[in-house]
Amino acid sequence: MNLKILVTGSEGFIGSHIIEKLVKKGYKVKALVLYNFNNSYGWLDTLDKKTLKEIEIIAGDIRDLGFLLQITKKIDIILHLAALISIPYSYKAPYSSLESNILGSFNILESAKINSVKKIIMTSTSEVYGTAQQVPINERHPLNPQSPYAASKVAADKISLSYNRSFDLPVTIIRPFNTYGPRQSLRAIIPSIISQLVSGKKIIEIGDISPKRDFTYINDTVDAFLLAIKSKKIIGEEINLGNGFDISIGQILNILKEDFKFDFKIKINKERLRPKKSEVYRLIASNIKAKKLLNWKPKHNGLQGFRRGLKKTIKWYEDSNNLKYFRVNEYNI
Repeated sequence: MNLKILVTGSEGFIGSHIIEKLVKKGYKVKALVLYNFNNSYGWLDTLDKKTLKEIEIIAGDIRDLGFLLQITKKIDIILHLAALISIPYSYKAPYSSLESNILGSFNILESAKINSVKKIIMTSTSEVYGTAQQVPINERHPLNPQSPYAASKVAADKISLSYNRSFDLPVTIIRPFNTYGPRQSLRAIIPSIISQLVSGKKIIEIGDISPKRDFTYINDTVDAFLLAIKSKKIIGEEINLGNGFDISIGQILNILKEDFKFDFKIKINKERLRPKKSEVYRLIASNIKAKKLLNWKPKHNGLQGFRRGLKKTIKWYEDSNNLKYFRVNEYNI
């Protein structure tokens, strides 16, 4: 395909999976990874050589407008996934979240405007809604950020929409609900639990087990981004990506015991608890808009779909060649 696509955050969990799919579909891909001391490309380093040959990889930083102005020249579409995503870290270093997520997003938008990019897909988060005030959560649900991270993403979303309304910039906001699957950081709840189990631990350290989430398997999230690239109906829109099915952390623990035969006990670690007013207790998406505008049909929906996604995820983390990339014995904030 002739379209040239820039993916920021391409070395990360969702970004690396999107890169793989884009290459398979024949797109010209430019992958932005965060500049670092040892020239690591993150998860892109684990892709096969044939795929890597098809990717133009550039190291840099979304906080540098001058840099972005250069690399967005002759780009048709931007998929902006780069962000500082840790909620616990945003308690300790809130300015870092604000700088990366707000300034970084502004720089992407400004670069896209100056260089006349044809479509910009910004990545949001279900955390912008806070604990559900009504269910399922549609795109008109009030925004109620309960952490510095969530607040930074609300600001980025609002700036994105302002660029669409003020400058007619072709912006779309995609808002995933708790994507999970292979390569996810241990900062997320599912890989945090699974990594402890597959490494042989019998006592699993965990935070609050009552919150409920709408978990979306990585392949389904990636499919939505690919559909968004092609869609002509989504400019200026915010679109939730979720299954419309929620499950508590406690219920997941029971599934791991009953369905997957893991033998363990849990230990509530106070370090893993959010401040009480900051905890988001329920997130469940309405995906009506995603189905209508993207023709998106998640394949891992409902309880059975979740179990299938969980099985694939466990299998990936069980492989020592994958688990070696993580610090299982440390609490990752």
